[in-house]
Amino acid sequence: MSQQVLDVTHRLVPSPAGRIHLVEQGEGPLVLLVHGFPESWYSWRHQLPVLAAAGYRVAAIDVRGYGRSSKPGDLAAYRMLELVEDNVAVVEALGERSAVIIGHDWGSSIAANSALVRPDVFRAVGMLSVPYAPRGGPRPSEAFAAVGGDEEFYISYFQQPGRAEAEIEPDVRGWLAGFYAALSADTMPGPDAPAPYFVSPGGKLRDRFPTGRLPGWLDEDDLDFYGAEYERSGLSGGLNRYRNVDRDWEDLADFDGAPITQPSLFIGGDRDAPTTWLADAIKAFPTTLPGLVTSRILDGCGHWIQQERPTETNRLLTEWLASLPA
Repeated sequence: MSQQVLDVTHRLVPSPAGRIHLVEQGEGPLVLLVHGFPESWYSWRHQLPVLAAAGYRVAAIDVRGYGRSSKPGDLAAYRMLELVEDNVAVVEALGERSAVIIGHDWGSSIAANSALVRPDVFRAVGMLSVPYAPRGGPRPSEAFAAVGGDEEFYISYFQQPGRAEAEIEPDVRGWLAGFYAALSADTMPGPDAPAPYFVSPGGKLRDRFPTGRLPGWLDEDDLDFYGAEYERSGLSGGLNRYRNVDRDWEDLADFDGAPITQPSLFIGGDRDAPTTWLADAIKAFPTTLPGLVTSRILDGCGHWIQQERPTETNRLLTEWLASLPA
């Protein structure tokens, strides 16, 4: 772990979950960073010192269910609106009235919905990997079940409590290494290989993970950190986010088709699946994100945007943040 990452302040702050663990660095306007699956605050290790040096107070959280944050036992406690309220509680616990919120993967959706539901708190929103797509369409579980034909889409595979845990938890570190590699530009399976987002009948997700080397952005120490976090916390907290997609669809009915009007940013990778799957959502940005300031697709980049391409990501983030109204 680099000295810059060691220079952060760790905090536990109260939230509806019980507590949220965060790391903080810098002084200035508050920027809240929200990770995705299967990650942690550590996923923002390259951004924390850079954004702090640019004049911001940066707080990277462990989402409820991850790391040192609380892990409620009720599956429904991981619905989107609960996570939005956690983010509001973090802003308040840090003594602030508003923040810019930036998320990656599931964190992108959490950040987007935080800005949508609580525009009084979140004055701008940045989204990495997963573009904003307003609530709408059929019930999500039904839509996901229709993807893949005879194979099972990974989100459907994650639905049943305990099923994915039984695959992952006997070898957390090895599973994480394979999952990270499967979605990284320099180690993902080739175009003719079976897609790692699907499970064959009777198989496991890891059956299609590449083996043999780590992606360039991930060294053994990084993998040790992630592995230790999940050995301690288990995987259910993170997987429960997938198990609430129908609840989210119901809870957010009043926001059907709603745009996010605050200043926004999107960064994707041209080798990241959501860029392809949600291409129509990106095309709809003039309608769904009328306050969009920056939208960039990084050539040769996979899913782990801010870790695969930290220099470009940091430049785009600092330029966007500098453009925001004070």
